[in-house]
Formats: sequence, C-alpha cells, structure tokens
Amino acid sequence: MTQNGFIDIEIKELLDWKGKGPDGCLVSDKITKEGWKVGYMYREEPDKGVPDSGWRFMKGDESDEYNAENVHIFALNTICNYDPDIIPYLDLPIGTALIRVGDHKFEEDNQDKEIVMEKQER
Repeated sequence: MTQNGFIDIEIKELLDWKGKGPDGCLVSDKITKEGWKVGYMYREEPDKGVPDSGWRFMKGDESDEYNAENVHIFALNTICNYDPDIIPYLDLPIGTALIRVGDHKFEEDNQDKEIVMEKQER
C-alpha cells in the first residue's frame, strides 16, 4: 500500500479512451484501498468543469454516508488496472447501471439480482 492507503498496483495502458471525452471517474475506496472488484457501475451526466466521464464504480454495498468521504477521482485506465472486467462496458451510454452477476460478467441492474462481490486477484 502507498502512504495514502491506496493499493499499490502497476498501471499498464489497458484502455484507449482518446477521442471519447474526459477520462475521470469516481471510485469507492472499497475498490482502491480494500481490494474489492467493481460490483456496481453506473454512468451519469458528467460533472461540468472537471475531466469527468460520468462513470462511477462501487463495490455495491456502500451507503451514502460512506460515499461522502470514501470516493476519489481516478483516470478510467487506472481503474481498469484494478478491475479489467469493466473494460467491455465503458462505451455504454449515460444512464447505464450494471451489476456484477458472475466472474467477469455484468448485467443491467434491474434490482432483481444480488450483486456478486469478489476480491481482486493480486
């Protein structure tokens, strides 16, 4: 771990986001500090005035109170290095909400299935 508590990982170029707009995203500390895979991902209207793609990545059991202080901004490519399973879904439009339903697999969140929560492999 680094001194700020984030898991120290090697960052490789896994994502070509050129020409697709800003590449910032909001990510739960449960992914970047505790080592969980993304369990819930959604894309909303990007925040104006900052390099925001609109993507938000969570483990899936965070509360609003937790998120207030435990969510940080990262580049999409960085989060792809924490969890490459998200890569095939990143071109989906604003309004998309997906949950992990199995190993390497996400589906639209219809709130009829449980989120599969898995630890990252290190």
